[in-house]
Amino acid sequence: MSSSASTPGEGTAFEDLPPRRTIRQAVAASAMGNATEWYDYGAYAVVAVYISQHFFPPGEQGLFWTYAFLAISFLARPFGGFVWGPLGDKLGRKHVLALTIILMSAATFLIGVLPTYEQVGLLAPVLLALLRVIQGFSTGGEYGGAATFMAEYAPDKRRGLYGSFLEFGTLGGFALGTVVVLLLQLVIGTEAMAAWGWRVPFFIAAPLGLIGLYLRSRLEETPVFQDLEGAGEVEESAAGGLRDLIARYWKPILVMAGLVIPLNIANYTLLTYMPGYLETKIDLGANQSLAVILIGEVAMMALIPFCGALSDRVGRKKLWWFSMVGLFVMAVPMYMLMGQGFGFAILGFAVLGLLYIPQLSTISATFPAMFPAHVRFAGFAVTYNVFTSIFGGTAAPLNERVVSATGFLEFPAVYVMIGCVIGMIALVFLKETAGASLHGTDIPESEPEDYGPKAITAETEALDAAGR
Repeated sequence: MSSSASTPGEGTAFEDLPPRRTIRQAVAASAMGNATEWYDYGAYAVVAVYISQHFFPPGEQGLFWTYAFLAISFLARPFGGFVWGPLGDKLGRKHVLALTIILMSAATFLIGVLPTYEQVGLLAPVLLALLRVIQGFSTGGEYGGAATFMAEYAPDKRRGLYGSFLEFGTLGGFALGTVVVLLLQLVIGTEAMAAWGWRVPFFIAAPLGLIGLYLRSRLEETPVFQDLEGAGEVEESAAGGLRDLIARYWKPILVMAGLVIPLNIANYTLLTYMPGYLETKIDLGANQSLAVILIGEVAMMALIPFCGALSDRVGRKKLWWFSMVGLFVMAVPMYMLMGQGFGFAILGFAVLGLLYIPQLSTISATFPAMFPAHVRFAGFAVTYNVFTSIFGGTAAPLNERVVSATGFLEFPAVYVMIGCVIGMIALVFLKETAGASLHGTDIPESEPEDYGPKAITAETEALDAAGR
């Protein structure tokens, strides 16, 4: 089965599209699960100062160790990718996603009931580390699986638009964590927040996980995976699929790795490290710091669907070029601007966040399309999680250590610039896949006629004609 899409107007390109209602359900299920996953990271990041006070010995660089424990979960992500990815290509996307969301939400909930260092000594950070490992292991399958699930349900010509809602869920999770903590601080005050209120955000993960599980349980497997099963092209074993991936598809693995590096350096420098940075390095108040992050995240969320839709019209690569060049040029000036006060911090963070969005909004359309269907889940999960572990999980503690040791407040900006250089090199080798079909066992690659306004219009007319 060829991976090339038929030209617009040929009915065969659109015959197997699921109904619009099913597509919307798939989008909601994927986005909700992703929001649950990233709600944990968002909540953990914005209560990092409180966690540092409760889980580590006084005067032992608690904030650094709090961020280091965030990195622990990233160390577990590649193991999750190596396990869940091949299983997702063997057993199906849906079953793996059900397991990962249960593990993720349960581990987050349990952080809220952990005893503190004052109560049990070193057992407290040990238990925290264990739950972070479980979270990382589940995330190793959750994100790659959700992106694959979303991409394989979405219409080819609008995969950028529909896929962007997965990242809408990502920022929605981050923003929800920020909102919950900000409201708690305003209602109960910082003293109560430090005493017990920091636990409350972690309890919310339980209902979020149950909602995501319910939404996913109502959907069938993706049309692409069903086609693989029907054609007998599903990998015979998870281990065999992993060997096949590494032996035959090392080139797209390397290209994707080069894009994952800047993506994660920017993501975790801006969204995870920034709350503590604003409060402890630039001396903004706790509520002001959260307000800066929240305003920036809401602005980023508003732009995500537009960037996703734009990528369907002009291609993914152009948006990635715009983002990386923009971040490279503006990183240092915007960090210098943030140091000038609250209003300038909002402006500086918003500019960097909006420049980052063209990357974030197109992950779910770009990365799954770099691999053929029979190794797609594994290709995404393994590559993404290995390099996210190295460059995403270490971003916050690395920035914290360098800034604390040197006083160089613009180091996070320089780190983002270094990542962009690596990304621009990888981007040269990225194949354009906008509008290409994700069916079959060939690596997708689009032709100029596969994407753009005419192709989108043709697909829309086909859906309307079929009553979908």
